[in-house]
Amino acid sequence: MKSPSQQFLSVAAIALSAACCGCQGGDAYPTAPIVLICPWSAGGGTDQTSRQVATLLERQLGVPVNVVNSTGGAGVTGHTRGALARPDGYTITMVTVEINMLHWRGLTTISYRDFDPVGMLNRDATAVFVRQDAPWNTLGELEKHIRDNPGQVKASGTARGGSWHLGFAGWLDREGIDPASAIWVSINGAAPSLQELIAVGVDIACCSLPEAQALLDARRIRCLGVMADQRVEQYPGVPTFKEQGVDWTFTAWRGICLPKGCPAEVRGRLAAALENVARSSEFRGYMGSAGFDVTWQPPGQFADTMARVDEQLGKLLTSEAMQSIEESRFGPMFFPNVLAVLGGAVFLGLLVTGQLKRPEQTESLSLRDLGRLAETAACVMAYVIFAETAGFLLTAGLLLVFLLLRLGNRWHVSVAASAVVVALAYQLFAVGLRVPLPRGWLGW
Repeated sequence: MKSPSQQFLSVAAIALSAACCGCQGGDAYPTAPIVLICPWSAGGGTDQTSRQVATLLERQLGVPVNVVNSTGGAGVTGHTRGALARPDGYTITMVTVEINMLHWRGLTTISYRDFDPVGMLNRDATAVFVRQDAPWNTLGELEKHIRDNPGQVKASGTARGGSWHLGFAGWLDREGIDPASAIWVSINGAAPSLQELIAVGVDIACCSLPEAQALLDARRIRCLGVMADQRVEQYPGVPTFKEQGVDWTFTAWRGICLPKGCPAEVRGRLAAALENVARSSEFRGYMGSAGFDVTWQPPGQFADTMARVDEQLGKLLTSEAMQSIEESRFGPMFFPNVLAVLGGAVFLGLLVTGQLKRPEQTESLSLRDLGRLAETAACVMAYVIFAETAGFLLTAGLLLVFLLLRLGNRWHVSVAASAVVVALAYQLFAVGLRVPLPRGWLGW
């Protein structure tokens, strides 16, 4: 007859074994779910393209591909998350042309050099939209109104300094109008910007034609022109800027990239699968029906394109004429960092002066209390540092055992409880919800 402790350990061992059944050591990539980071909001062109690619990649690779919209910071959040992910092929990013702009604007140090290109998927030209009842019927009429009424027109389409904003500002600059003559309302994506347009929150929306197709079909908005070399095949009735006497084009691109440093076999496997997706009739049929262009470029050609566009946009964004598009000389993390420093200073001040007290007592926090706080903080930092290398199960399990022991539990209870909790967490998130967790040395 087993003792209660032995029975508890047996249950823990079974739970841990069950968790490991969901783990795949995997010699051949891929053996676990893949996260596809989309730096822009749901409903926009990048999101639509990402979700179609994810669906078709699942069939090619045989594992789930989950789209995560990581928005904010004019594209900084998503691109940074993708660039800093573990370079193992299980996090990929739908990189957009903004990666060639953000570092020139001083918003981040991340650039196209922090990615390994897998393949370009499409290009779309910027188009200008107004409401159906807007007083402007031609591009020239809108241009004259902006010139004669500086500060009266509101436009949007993406975050300030994003691709659609740069296309809009470049058009005004080319026509000799200060880009600041129109107020740009910063919104993370075309979909919410178009909603603001029909809600009379803005007067102009700039984005690609496919992103606005539903509202065009419903005759709620009109397109005054597209910044392309020739008319878009799916929208033959929309004139180009050049047809209307404006020598200006601006095209955004989208493509899949990996974090820098992924193994060559992973890059090769993913590039082959992505090319199959890009050349498939299903992908081209979807993109065509939605009005999106399909432009496939393999890794080497895509890398050359990113380098060339980065140089071109660098010259444009650092020119004197374009400085007016900058919203602030402070980066997006300036004020959060200031608040963090001030908060830390206040907390330390309270500790030093003895003002930080327990709610139920009058004495100040003891050295033992501070030691416990430090231990907890150290465990959190240890997980952040070691989880990607050792894996979720090993790192979380060992740290939880340590914390339970420090709380005064017996070792066999601590080990058994940790095994059960960590195993259940793995089964819930990694297996049930298909959330990729750090896999580590053993592929766990």
